[in-house]
Amino acid sequence: MSKRNKKKNVTREPKQRVKDVYVARPFEGLPDEVDWIALRELVPAATAPLKLAEPFASQYPDREVTLATVLPLAWPAMTKPDGRVIVALQRQFQSGDVSRDIAASLLAALETEPGQTVGVPALPGEGPRLQDLLVAEPLDVTLHDTFEFWIDEEAAGDPQVKASLERANASIYPTVRVESMPGAYWCDVTDRCHLRIVLPDSEPTALAALARLSADGGLRIGIDTKFAGMFRAHGVLVPVWDLPIDVKAADCEGPVAEFAKRYAAALAVEEPLDAAQRRARDGLIGRQLTLR
Repeated sequence: MSKRNKKKNVTREPKQRVKDVYVARPFEGLPDEVDWIALRELVPAATAPLKLAEPFASQYPDREVTLATVLPLAWPAMTKPDGRVIVALQRQFQSGDVSRDIAASLLAALETEPGQTVGVPALPGEGPRLQDLLVAEPLDVTLHDTFEFWIDEEAAGDPQVKASLERANASIYPTVRVESMPGAYWCDVTDRCHLRIVLPDSEPTALAALARLSADGGLRIGIDTKFAGMFRAHGVLVPVWDLPIDVKAADCEGPVAEFAKRYAAALAVEEPLDAAQRRARDGLIGRQLTLR
């Protein structure tokens, strides 16, 4: 028998597969769930400080952690030379559990030497989620007009860094939080303005309330606004209104407060939808767009 025809017995270790689990509402249970969703899906540039819960706070003492909407090149996290950690809500790869993804990014950053590149697996597998890592307190959100929070002062003079920052800043559109209802944000996208409200209730519950409002003419916010449709994001609904270009965020406070009252009243109704409300619900479903 020639050597070419001989077969060697080679033992191969089976590849370990990472089990992926889909979580429809990954931010459920966190205070300000609506703001977590808004910062991930709607707001271009924002940050918020995070506080580690025990035992992680004791394991990583004196580590300042900041949440950011997005980081350069969709990095999952970065560590500063002084030990500060910035973790992104958006990242290049994601599993079926966004909360677990961000928690894995945060843990990887905490375990990375300050100033070094953070490596994070595409599928993190089992482990703590944000709900396990963080102290349960509301987000203190700061909206930014630029992405300058990415870089330190000494790096700002680098021509390549400056050019990259300018490109990123060009993608930012003005965004303002509307304080009269949680999860409400006004934005100016050059040729028109929008109002977007992340609703805290489950999709079926929110849809039924919106259908009641639609059938009764209560879905409009202000005289000149137009209901544009809804996003489906992380297990909740995000209705969107088109606004006249001259309507600013401050102008929305009163109308949004009134809408919040109408929406709360519609939520409290326990009777099944009538025929007109069911037709309104079907119309709303036809104007949904899922954010992935």
